[in-house]
Amino acid sequence: MSKYADELAQTAAAMVAPGKGILAIDESAPTIKKRFDAINTESTEATRRNYRDLLITAPGSNEYISGMILFDETIRQSTTDGVTFPQALIDQGIMPGIKVDTGAKDMAGHAGEKVTEGLDGLRDRLAEYRQLGATFAKWRAVITIGDSIPSDACIEANAHALARYAALCQEAGIVPMVEPEVLMDADNSIERCYQVTEQTLQALFHELHRQGVAMQHTILKVNMIISGKQCPTQADVQEVTDQTVRCLRNTVPASIAGIVFLSGGQSAELATAHLNAMNAAYKDLPWPLSFSYGRALQEPCLKAWEGKAENVEAATQALLHREKCNSLACDGRYSAEMEATAL
Repeated sequence: MSKYADELAQTAAAMVAPGKGILAIDESAPTIKKRFDAINTESTEATRRNYRDLLITAPGSNEYISGMILFDETIRQSTTDGVTFPQALIDQGIMPGIKVDTGAKDMAGHAGEKVTEGLDGLRDRLAEYRQLGATFAKWRAVITIGDSIPSDACIEANAHALARYAALCQEAGIVPMVEPEVLMDADNSIERCYQVTEQTLQALFHELHRQGVAMQHTILKVNMIISGKQCPTQADVQEVTDQTVRCLRNTVPASIAGIVFLSGGQSAELATAHLNAMNAAYKDLPWPLSFSYGRALQEPCLKAWEGKAENVEAATQALLHREKCNSLACDGRYSAEMEATAL
């Protein structure tokens, strides 16, 4: 048990407090460039700082957001007022988090599969991030569905790395968010997504247990059980709801602190609708279901901003609208009609 057990318990509980979720703003340099390309804005250190300043300082976010996942560059930057981004979050009652993996790389001997790297030197990096203000961290593994994949080797290698990362986090007094993402980019059915996600989560929790990771101080970030983007038959909201909850009940220990979903390329509205349906239909789950969305929270804001200072107010309102919709979805109180009017 970590010497930080009480602190870890408080942080984990706060991350999934009622009506609150996580805003992921931890895009790597290549990913944020793609986002900026879509709005014809050059990705420079200054433009990235300006955009993340908008996200971090949006007044009222603390009503809906418990924490924000930062990138290494972002955790070292400051607001226009000269306050470090982590301190600006803390001042609002929002917890700073940090992405600590160094990316998914091609897995040797396994064409089409990835394994996430970043364990080398992680103990020292976690100590530095804690000094900079981080209270939780994230590590993302990527599981691809395709012909004859994922392999057992890929799932097991990623589960092993996630568990080693989680143990190091808890040793350092940082709550680990473990993210094994089964991608939704292929033409697979919802049944195939269920099968792969179930296998992945079984492997993950086996490794977490073997390596002594405390479930009550851990957050699971996971994909929903949905049809692949290219599948001709797309499952409806009710089927996604039922299949996702069934998969989680069959694999996730009751003692885990909470579950937050990634949006995985879903539209902003659909990601909210799915989360809402789960919380409306299933009230007796052993863990809270919340959100840790990146694009599904940011995309409307990014489009409104367009890289222009004069658009900050409109972009802020777009962000707060999505944050409030997802906050309500955590309690099953969201409805599609809310999209037609400003909240």
